[in-house]
Amino acid sequence: MAKRKSGRDVHGIVLLDKRQGVSSNKALQEVRHLFNANKAGHTGALDPLATGLLPLCFGEATKVSGMLLDDDKRYTVSMRLGVMTDTGDSDGNIVAEMPVPVLSEAMLNAALPRFTGAIDQVPPMYSALKHNGRKLYELAREGLTIERKARPVSIYALTLLAASDRELTLDVVCSKGTYIRSLVEDLGQALGSCATVIALRRTEAGLFRLAQAYTFEQLQAMSSEQLQAVLIAPDEPLRGVPALALAAEEAGRIRQGQQIEVGGGQPGPVRIYGPETFLGLGEILLNGKLAPRKLFLMDDRNA
Repeated sequence: MAKRKSGRDVHGIVLLDKRQGVSSNKALQEVRHLFNANKAGHTGALDPLATGLLPLCFGEATKVSGMLLDDDKRYTVSMRLGVMTDTGDSDGNIVAEMPVPVLSEAMLNAALPRFTGAIDQVPPMYSALKHNGRKLYELAREGLTIERKARPVSIYALTLLAASDRELTLDVVCSKGTYIRSLVEDLGQALGSCATVIALRRTEAGLFRLAQAYTFEQLQAMSSEQLQAVLIAPDEPLRGVPALALAAEEAGRIRQGQQIEVGGGQPGPVRIYGPETFLGLGEILLNGKLAPRKLFLMDDRNA
């Protein structure tokens, strides 16, 4: 007998302003409990030290979570010069201390372009990357260090927001896969010292902005109706994909996994809509047919 699902069918995205000191998974489970949702996932973890925008996907919206992982991100990061920790942030143990040279604002602004554009970055040991099936941070906690290959990432913008003798605050716009802790350590070295992250806040993720997000305390104070109103439709992150509307009979065939004639349209991915609901993602083929690729099993009330 199949195991009965626990919780309700909830479909949509919640933008959480994650608080400091909790893991992304704990934050997800707290919000999932508020909605009593039977299926949930987040779209890229934030370290316990980090705060800010964490999109949470529920129900059929979990099917777009992988796409959200690929989105560009934006962060505000504060770094302390002269200190290096084993984790790359202030939650770790200090492993090195170095003097900090006198740095003018002009010198700082001159150093930042070296880390802008396409760069190669070595992932930190305290990361979720796997080596022989084990996460690097698990090995790091055992005192092991594994050689890591540099990976290409893109820093689209790197702006100095504030500076003191030993602390800098930066605005970072970057591609997926960018490790802000590695960026901070590399910048500290370039400035003739070392550095570690003392505060990190994600302010943007793809189409979403921190101003749209809710704290857990705000969500906790909401009624069931208010929580339902907070949910963002699962197709919202896909609005950059061309849309295609189908008649009821065509929608029924697509739901059965069939290809249909659509009579034109540029080959490539499309969002598919029935008369009253979002159906999912499809692809217009070179022969002019529409093929379903990822269907969303929602009734009209969840559209």
